[in-house]
Amino acid sequence: MSEQALDRIQRQLQDAQEKARRGGAPVEAAAAPVKKELSEAVKAGMAAGNINISDTGARMQLSETSQMEQKRQDAILDELERRKKEREVLLPATDEGVILKLRELGEPVTLFGEDPADRRIRLREFLSAHTGAAVTEKPLTQAAARKAQKETEEVWYHVGPEELKLVRKFVAEYSLPRARNRLKEARLELAKSDAQKQARKQHMYSTLRQFSIYGSQIGDTRPLSFCRFSPDSKILGVASWTGTVKLWAVPACTEMSTYRAHAERVSALSWHPSACISQDRSSVNFATCSVDGAVKLWGLDSTTPVSSLPGHAARVARAEFHPSGKLLMTTCFDHSWRLWDLSNEVEVLHQEGHSRPVYDAAFHPDGSLCGTSSLDHTGRIWDLRTGKNIMVLQGHTKNVLALQFSPNGYHVATGSDDNTVRIWDLRKQQCVYTLPAHTNLVSGLRYHSSGNFFVTSSYDETAKVWTAPGCAPLKVLRGHEGKVMSIDVSNDAKYIATSSWDRTFKLWTQE
Repeated sequence: MSEQALDRIQRQLQDAQEKARRGGAPVEAAAAPVKKELSEAVKAGMAAGNINISDTGARMQLSETSQMEQKRQDAILDELERRKKEREVLLPATDEGVILKLRELGEPVTLFGEDPADRRIRLREFLSAHTGAAVTEKPLTQAAARKAQKETEEVWYHVGPEELKLVRKFVAEYSLPRARNRLKEARLELAKSDAQKQARKQHMYSTLRQFSIYGSQIGDTRPLSFCRFSPDSKILGVASWTGTVKLWAVPACTEMSTYRAHAERVSALSWHPSACISQDRSSVNFATCSVDGAVKLWGLDSTTPVSSLPGHAARVARAEFHPSGKLLMTTCFDHSWRLWDLSNEVEVLHQEGHSRPVYDAAFHPDGSLCGTSSLDHTGRIWDLRTGKNIMVLQGHTKNVLALQFSPNGYHVATGSDDNTVRIWDLRKQQCVYTLPAHTNLVSGLRYHSSGNFFVTSSYDETAKVWTAPGCAPLKVLRGHEGKVMSIDVSNDAKYIATSSWDRTFKLWTQE
């Protein structure tokens, strides 16, 4: 049946109904002939195959895309309902009341890295998920309040072996003369004229502004996770997700040796402070750590490890040598970090304190302190001479992925998943600069040994050079086609190295 015929029948039906209303006749009776004609027309269309009407009651299944969209909408509705319940939950007005209610419910009073606001959110989520009931606040006794406060501030310490006492004594004896020399040099620097100091800095900054790509090499078949210059600035160690570590000559960018280091991804590489200078080539010259929890020590004469440090039950994120070269610090995804005595190859300290995996680690230039960064959004500063946690670096809103002490001895820089770099003052015990450094997470951060500048790398495919302590941008290093995963600057300040997700490492120097 044509569209014109259907339109004609529809108009006839409307006219018949209108006439029936005007004349007072039943509408159904007036429209009956037209409906009969329409029914016959539909049957004729079905017989001709132009109209398909099924009376079997079967239903077609939704497509996979439609089903996924329906599930997504259901999830959104569930989330809205959950938020609505959370808004209806009444909570205590004070933090003491929140602590008391958590204790009544059998929940932990506080989690590592948790502040009062986080604790309040946790209570709200628990009540909305389990009861949804309102909370009537009860007065908290002074004794209960003191106990709750003590639990909030508690940090756990492991009992160390007898060797730990000797290590703490060694660190004190090693660090005090270095601190005295550092302060002496700072006073000599302060005595110089401002014009002389500015001229030297401006010359260095002018050179850094002229940095560009000097060399680029495909380092492996998978992303290059880490890179570090040797202390003499003549070798670049590059670690890969294939489990290998390669040593490259600087500045020629030619491969010197390949170490089949680990069965899993290599997390980091660290050079002994005297490697390539006074350290015997067959002794420990660098250390590597891996996702499989292994930590290995290597010499330069052989691709067979000198030794390994067992005991980590989870991924090891960093391995860092103490300035003396006698100790090694490792950070682990079991929420702890460890200190190893390399002369005896024994673990002398197993320290907890973070509520989530510990990521980066660094030593103070004097060797007296160490710092750890964590996926709990904080960093912590530890006194190796006493074992105490002396400062919590709390301010980042996401994972803290990089931490480094400034050579001046009183500044600490941290880089985070929140795209910022923060500068902390150990004397003031607070953050003194917040730098919106990149448009993606900050993956690496390194100070030059002079303390006059530092470099950062990011997943926004760039690396940047900044003045110190002013934090003014000097240079943006563009050239990688993927995330920049690591960065380092040579001790002689002639080169900057970056390793990337694009499987290349690049060497940057003055044009």
